[in-house]
Amino acid sequence: MGYSVGQVSDFAGITVRTLHHYDKTGLLSPTERSAAGYRLYSDADLARLQQILFYRQLGFALDEIATILEDPQANALGQLRARHRLLNRQIAELYRLVEVAERAIEVQRTGVELTPEERFEVFGEITFDLSYATEADLRWQHTEGYRHSMARAAAHSKEDWAQLMAEAAAWRQRLTAAFDAGEPAAGETAMDLAEEHRQHITRWFTPCPTDMHGRIADDFAADPRAFALVVPPAEQRPGLAPYLRTAVHANAVHRPPTQNT
Repeated sequence: MGYSVGQVSDFAGITVRTLHHYDKTGLLSPTERSAAGYRLYSDADLARLQQILFYRQLGFALDEIATILEDPQANALGQLRARHRLLNRQIAELYRLVEVAERAIEVQRTGVELTPEERFEVFGEITFDLSYATEADLRWQHTEGYRHSMARAAAHSKEDWAQLMAEAAAWRQRLTAAFDAGEPAAGETAMDLAEEHRQHITRWFTPCPTDMHGRIADDFAADPRAFALVVPPAEQRPGLAPYLRTAVHANAVHRPPTQNT
C-alpha cells in the first residue's frame, strides 16, 4: 500500500510544496503507482524521508543530504562529526550571547544609567543572573530593605559604581587570601572580612543588621548565582561560599551588640 503526497504531508508535518520540491530535485521521488497511475510513496520512500528530515533538523543543506544518502556508510559519520562540532560552537556562542543579554538586562533593572561600554568597564567579571534576580525580586520586593537597596542602586552614578566595585574587588582579594592561607572561618581575620562586607552593604545599599547579613550569606552558600554577585566564578574556590557564610554567622555572634546595626 502506497501513500499519496497529501497523506505524507499530513503525517510527516511538511508541506506538499516541500515534497514536490524534493521530487523535482531527485532527493525523494515516489516509487509506486496507483491503479489510476498516480505516484505513491512506498515504505522505503518514507524511511528515506525520515532520514532527510533528520538531517534537515541538524541544519544540513539539501545537496549535503543527497550526498550522504547516496553512500551513507562513506559520508554520514564524517558529516555528523563536523555538524556536531559546528553545533557545539553555535551553542557556546548562544550561551555567551544569553549571558551578555542577561547581564545588560539586570544592570538596567538597577536603574544605573550607563552606556554598554561603561557597564562592562564598571562591572567587569561580576555577572547578573536574570533568573536569580527575578526570583530575588519576587521574594523580597515587599520588604523595606530591598526597596531601599534598589532605590539606592538606581541613584548611584558611574563614579559611585566604580568606587563600589573597586572596594568589592579589594575585599575579594583579602577574602580569597585568607581562605587560601587557611585562616579559620570563625577566626578574627575572617570575621573582620565578614564585618567589612556587612558595612559595605550598609554604606552602598541599605542598613544591614547581622541577622539580615546572615540570610544573605546563607543565600551565598545555597545558590551559586547569588555568590557570583560578590565573587565571580573565575575567582572562586571550592568551599569559599560556605567559608564566608561561617564567618558571617560567627561575626554576628561575636560582634558587640552596639555594632550589630
